[in-house]
Amino acid sequence: MFNDLNAISNRRASQTVWHHTVMTCLLMLSFVFSGSSWAVDAEQVTEMIAKADRYRLNSEQASKVVSVVHLFDNDKLDKTRQYNVYTRPNRESLVIFKSAVEAGQKMLMIEDNYWLLMPKSRRPIRITPMQKLLGEASVGDISTLTWSEDYRGEWVQQENVELDNGELVTTHKLKLTAKTKGASYQSIDLWLTTDRAFPVKADLYLRSGKLAKQAWFDEGERNGLPSVVAMSLLDKIQPNKRTLIEYQEISEQSLADKYYNPAYLSRNSVSGL
Repeated sequence: MFNDLNAISNRRASQTVWHHTVMTCLLMLSFVFSGSSWAVDAEQVTEMIAKADRYRLNSEQASKVVSVVHLFDNDKLDKTRQYNVYTRPNRESLVIFKSAVEAGQKMLMIEDNYWLLMPKSRRPIRITPMQKLLGEASVGDISTLTWSEDYRGEWVQQENVELDNGELVTTHKLKLTAKTKGASYQSIDLWLTTDRAFPVKADLYLRSGKLAKQAWFDEGERNGLPSVVAMSLLDKIQPNKRTLIEYQEISEQSLADKYYNPAYLSRNSVSGL
């Protein structure tokens, strides 16, 4: 009798081990076949971000970007401003204000430092990247067109994102964390398509952890290549307002070093740029 009880006990123990083994295998298989790339490593994330940057700024060389900002209120155009942005490597940008109401103004970004230069003043004004220009468009939104120089990324999960037209897009959700003091945002939740790493949307967070705004990216072509041609900025506090930054023209163009000197800019007009 005792032998029979031992046999039954052993069989039950074996069945329990077998059950746990099967469940573990099924769980692992569910990860493999769910389509979720759960093993995306840091190097792959870095490559994704670099690729996403190239959709925004097609060249790694010094470039001129003609940015037109449209402010919509209840889907009606309220205001428009134009900014010519001269960007070059190592986080340096010069922004020329081209609209008549802002004529003569310019903004300079050198790494973590930002200056606003007014036409009737020879004293550069220190500002932050969160300084608003029009609507939800801030200095940082206009002067910075890449993520890889200011943020380090971490893979979060694979996620479907619904577009305005109802289409579902499979994306990699990344968490970007600022690695420079001059970064426009403390952190960014960024969604990139799984097939091409094209940017779909981004949630932009302040240092306090508060969601500042949400960005959506529009795809088009530039020089025959798929590119980000516009970025819409939404504020959940004012859902009736929308700011659209349209990148009308991007071309390789280099300026002399003097144009990246606040002292030179405060004494000289650069309205011809």
